[in-house]
Amino acid sequence: MNSPHPLGGDTVRPAASASGLDPSPVNVRVKIAAAWTSTMFVFAYVDLFGLYRADVRKELETGTIGGFAVGQPFLLATLAFVAVPSLMVLLALVLPPRLNRITNIALSCAYAAAIIAAAIGEWHYYLLGSAIELALLAAVAYWSWTWPRRPLQA
Repeated sequence: MNSPHPLGGDTVRPAASASGLDPSPVNVRVKIAAAWTSTMFVFAYVDLFGLYRADVRKELETGTIGGFAVGQPFLLATLAFVAVPSLMVLLALVLPPRLNRITNIALSCAYAAAIIAAAIGEWHYYLLGSAIELALLAAVAYWSWTWPRRPLQA
């Protein structure tokens, strides 16, 4: 049975599952916002776990990280890098659908490229975190690309 979708269009409700639990569909905006949120958690934990590494701590003591001087420009750029996905949690919920779709596809692809570049030569925990981030960003791109369409009204 089709029921009106809160953001337009119809949703098809599957038959009740064998468990008797209602498999309520999750709105595409909520899925995308949740994926950005999860991505941010993995970003944070991968960076925090890096502080357990003696080589990272030693490098930080010299005032550098990854060959970059840890100063205002580096910290500003780092904040900008993590602020964008942080803001996407909110923007996925409030942007108009067309702009939302385009923004999510573009940013998820750009962040995927940055994550791949940063993972080259890294430790296994970092590679696992990067793989999880890439899977989440792929979900953002997929859900944005396949955003449900509302039937055109005459």
